[in-house]
Amino acid sequence: MRLGVEAALVDGELIPGDVSIEDGRVEAVGLSNGGSGIAAPGFVDLQVNGFAGVDLMAADRDGYARVGEALLETGTTAFQPTFVTAPEDAHTEALRAMPENGIGPRVIGAHLEGPFLSPKRLGVHDSSGLASPDIALLRRLLDAGNVSQVTLAPELPGAFELIDELVSRGIAVSAGHTDATAAEAHLAFDRGVRTVTHLFNAMRHSTPRDPSIALAALARADVIVQVIVDLHHVASDTVMVAWQAAKHRFALVTDAAPAAGMGDGEFVLGGRRIEAADGVVRGPEGQLAGSALTMIEAVRNLHGLGIALEDALRAAGEVPARVVRRRDLGRLVPGAPADVVILDDRLEVRRVLVDGGERVAR
Repeated sequence: MRLGVEAALVDGELIPGDVSIEDGRVEAVGLSNGGSGIAAPGFVDLQVNGFAGVDLMAADRDGYARVGEALLETGTTAFQPTFVTAPEDAHTEALRAMPENGIGPRVIGAHLEGPFLSPKRLGVHDSSGLASPDIALLRRLLDAGNVSQVTLAPELPGAFELIDELVSRGIAVSAGHTDATAAEAHLAFDRGVRTVTHLFNAMRHSTPRDPSIALAALARADVIVQVIVDLHHVASDTVMVAWQAAKHRFALVTDAAPAAGMGDGEFVLGGRRIEAADGVVRGPEGQLAGSALTMIEAVRNLHGLGIALEDALRAAGEVPARVVRRRDLGRLVPGAPADVVILDDRLEVRRVLVDGGERVAR
């Protein structure tokens, strides 16, 4: 099957020509007699708390199916359901309810954003669900479902034991909701933390003499930074500073709340009431509570700041896939699964394929 496109993003480079698909995999790229539009690897979103009105902490199979279909419409073909801080039983129930396939996009695994977070940097998370680093609790959570990423505050006493456990299991460890200094951050990065959750948000503030974990992450060539580019969480100038420091390790994430894809209104996230207004989602005390962002909007926003399209697309696919060590995702090369988003010249999603099967066609 030919896709009928004029170019394809192949390992960060736009290659002129069409793409062929065979048995659910990319067969060839750069073929003559193409058509219109750009084929890119399907987007990989590492942080989806909810979507289309559904809170994934409390979702059943039908809720996941609704989220899956809505994500496909925005070009996302793989994602991590993200569970905010909550008591153990709530996390366990959410992990057990998470399907592994059959909802449209690939479910990579759960992203546990808590409960081992700093009480100083909670954001909208409910403090009643916080827990000090506890290896027995961590193991019980990991046994409850497929976990692919854990966000924790590495400066907390006992956090290194959790990091060691996660690294030994091949689970991505991310630093987030943290009050870590730069020195504490470097110790964590040396220990195996290789990414940070929503850079600059819910982190100790940086100053010239106290750069904190945010600037420490940008200074490290071995740390991938995850950034919410809705231009509300991080100002455009700050996005550009992060991009200049970490171009090849800059991962777009949405941190999508149930408001994503729904417009303004009231929703529930992790049992707490949130409100979306003018594209910004806030919690009961006015703090940011995830976003209403989609991955295609994040790509457009980053490209709109002057970033080359091929680089913006790479930040939405290949780079986030590297966080969870999924080299089969985020790449459009011969032999790779045919998870593809096709965009027109206005960066509108026209078609989406998963395993070569067409899931969206406009």
